[in-house]
Amino acid sequence: MANELEAGFTGSPVEKPEGIRKVASDTASAIKREANAVAVGVTDHPQAASSLILGIGAAAFGIGYLLGRSVSTRNRYWR
Repeated sequence: MANELEAGFTGSPVEKPEGIRKVASDTASAIKREANAVAVGVTDHPQAASSLILGIGAAAFGIGYLLGRSVSTRNRYWR
């Protein structure tokens, strides 16, 4: 009985996407490929990945600290 059921769309669209839909589809597939490549790289080299994340975090903290410090030296008194 379940094999006789033919409900729903199980094929591929007749018309190929074109224009903005094609660009969106190509971009989505490229992002999926790159995300997969990053995931494979992280699983192959976990120490390098954690060092990279730690380094980026330290650099972001340093930049934020310097920006915050430069703002506080200009306006020493709150109004």
